[in-house]
Amino acid sequence: MERMLVVIFDDETKAYEGKAALRQLETEGSITINRAAVVAKHADGTTGVKQYDDVNPIGTLVGTSLGGLIGLLGGPVGLAVGAATGLTLGALSDASNVCVGEDYVEEVLRSLTPGKVAVVAEIEEGWTTPVDTRMAALGGTVIRRALYEVRDQLRKDEVDALKADLAQLKEEFASANAKRRTKLQSRIDQLQARIDQQKKRAQESLQAFQARGATRRELFKKYASAVGRALKELVKTPLT
Repeated sequence: MERMLVVIFDDETKAYEGKAALRQLETEGSITINRAAVVAKHADGTTGVKQYDDVNPIGTLVGTSLGGLIGLLGGPVGLAVGAATGLTLGALSDASNVCVGEDYVEEVLRSLTPGKVAVVAEIEEGWTTPVDTRMAALGGTVIRRALYEVRDQLRKDEVDALKADLAQLKEEFASANAKRRTKLQSRIDQLQARIDQQKKRAQESLQAFQARGATRRELFKKYASAVGRALKELVKTPLT
């Protein structure tokens, strides 16, 4: 299952140990990491990105769920992500890309207090025990949310709202005169079309999600040895 993962630590050293542990779990085949970052909450309430990893160039942070979440955690717009990237947290804070829900963001904000450092990652995991056990051993607090389930719930909520409007229009239609019925029928047809479209998108999203997961699993199996060696070297790389 594709998830947003935030693990909060008391200091930067533990956070980097936590990220290295996640990489080790990936080497072992327990999880797949799509992208990850280490962020720190400063005394003034702003959040700085200490390190960012992705299989693609750093520019891909913009427009991703991870980038959106970091932006929402970042405080004032314009805080630099890093001199080399030219990105700012403000550019990453598009809530529509976060896909975790306001309650999740609020939970993270309550836990990521000044002085705390967090590993933020988009991962795929079959079960939660490996991550929870490894992070607990390092003193980390794990906060996770399934990305697809959130997207699906948001779409379901929208469909439910559309259905409520549709039901009301149908009630009005039953007691309306002929002229009014013509207008109401047009609105009913439009709402039904939107409902059908949302259902179609939900099905397409699920199919794409399943296909993407299958592809990643196959690639990981195919290149497991090479990926494992590369990840081990990455963990040993000195931090700058």
